[in-house]
Amino acid sequence: MRIGVLTGGGDAPGLNSAIRGIVFRAHKKGHEVIGILRGWRGLIEQQARPLSLDEVEEIHREGGTVILTSRTNPLKSEETAAKALEGFKALGLDGLIAIGGEDTLGACAKLAHKGLRAIGIPKTIDHDVPGTEFTIGFDTAIEIVTEALDRLVTTAKSHERVIVVEIMGRHAGWMALFGGLAGGAHFIVIPEQKVDVDEIIASIRRRFEAGKRYALVAVAEGVTFFAPKASDEVIDEFGHVKVGGVAEYIANAIKKAGFEARHVVLGHLQRGGSPSVRDRLIPMLLGVKAVELVEKGEFGKMVTIRGEQIITVPLDVVTEGIRAVPPELYEIAKAFFA
Repeated sequence: MRIGVLTGGGDAPGLNSAIRGIVFRAHKKGHEVIGILRGWRGLIEQQARPLSLDEVEEIHREGGTVILTSRTNPLKSEETAAKALEGFKALGLDGLIAIGGEDTLGACAKLAHKGLRAIGIPKTIDHDVPGTEFTIGFDTAIEIVTEALDRLVTTAKSHERVIVVEIMGRHAGWMALFGGLAGGAHFIVIPEQKVDVDEIIASIRRRFEAGKRYALVAVAEGVTFFAPKASDEVIDEFGHVKVGGVAEYIANAIKKAGFEARHVVLGHLQRGGSPSVRDRLIPMLLGVKAVELVEKGEFGKMVTIRGEQIITVPLDVVTEGIRAVPPELYEIAKAFFA
């Protein structure tokens, strides 16, 4: 068999581990793996190359993706969708394994209904793909957030300062919540829960009055309910408005309330570097399972984790919206707020 693999959307630690699992399992059974370069763009433009065992042997230690990525939307038009399907045939593929988040896999699901023989593997540091309890890159990303807060707290203490940290996650608060709790943030703001800026300031004031004259505030980049709307919105190929700027907004409000405050945007630091143990191990296992599904002709599915089990779910599940932080989890987290 000739199996294609592509990675779409933002890069994430653990992508190379999934590619390694795919190539190792495929070669064990005598299959050929074709790396589709630059995500859906590579399938549309037929940019691809074979992946050998020697090439992937050590890549599980590396962040990023050896087959590159892009945010190309194959469903941008009927023409691009047709070219993606043509690319699959022209490359002589028997099946395609697409690794990505809600956009990449959502496009994959819709192309599957047009005849694309595809399997999905969930990847996103945002942790917001429905139907799965694991997404490639999330574990490493929240470790990076935690380390950043560990470093920033020493400056906050030394200067008796409030530091507002902007954390990725787009419209889901998983990274801010998990990274914020692990890093000891004194207040966490996520898109799923409406919090007034005055509530944040009141919490900081209580903390300072109690003699703890420093604070860390973790805020998800997608929080928009009190941030001013940008006049020059940037929209990507999937129709998403560029998010961010909320940490600066909150920090300025805290300054006006009489506290010394700074803001830090962690940005792409959260995506890079060597993957964690979990982001090395599980993607490899998902890659193996994906190849097994291709062999059986069980297309239109996503390989996923539920509990400790590797299972499959219909790929269409990713089109149902994002997986949001449940209210009860945020209520538990509030026990640790200042």
